[in-house]
Amino acid sequence: MSLHTPDLTKFPPRSPRVRLGGYVILPRMLDKGRATIAGKNGEYHYACPLDQAFLDFAGIDAEALKKELSKSDTEVLAWINKHAKHKRTTPEIIAWTNWQENRAPDNTEGREYLNGIHKAGAPDREDITSWFDVLDMDDYVSYGGKA
Repeated sequence: MSLHTPDLTKFPPRSPRVRLGGYVILPRMLDKGRATIAGKNGEYHYACPLDQAFLDFAGIDAEALKKELSKSDTEVLAWINKHAKHKRTTPEIIAWTNWQENRAPDNTEGREYLNGIHKAGAPDREDITSWFDVLDMDDYVSYGGKA
C-alpha cells in the first residue's frame, strides 16, 4: 500500500459525512478497505452494511473496488464513475447523500441498538439521533475522546 493507507488501530476512518464526488460513506469505506488490505483495520470492516449502501446505490462490486484501492481517492472516484452500473445524476447523488446523513433506525430493533451505543458512549448527549451521529460519537470515544 501507499501513504494513503490509514492505520485504524490508531485512529478512526473518516467520518461517514465526508464526501467524495458528492457521495457520503465513500471516503470512510476507502479508508476501511485500504486498512483491511494492509492488515490495519482494527475493529472496522470493509463492505459492512453501511458500505453496502453506497455499493448498491452506485452499482459497484466490493471486491472489484478493493482491487483499485492502491490508487488515490481521485483515481478511485474516476474508476467508480466509469464502472458504476448505476450512472447517477448530481441531483440523485445529492438526494441520496442527504437521506443517508439523516437516516435513523426505522424499526424498534434498530432504535434499541442505536440507543445502546449512544448510552454506552455518550449518555448525556441529546443530539445523537442518526446513524452518522452515533458512528461519529463512537469513533471519537473509542479513541479516547470524551463525549
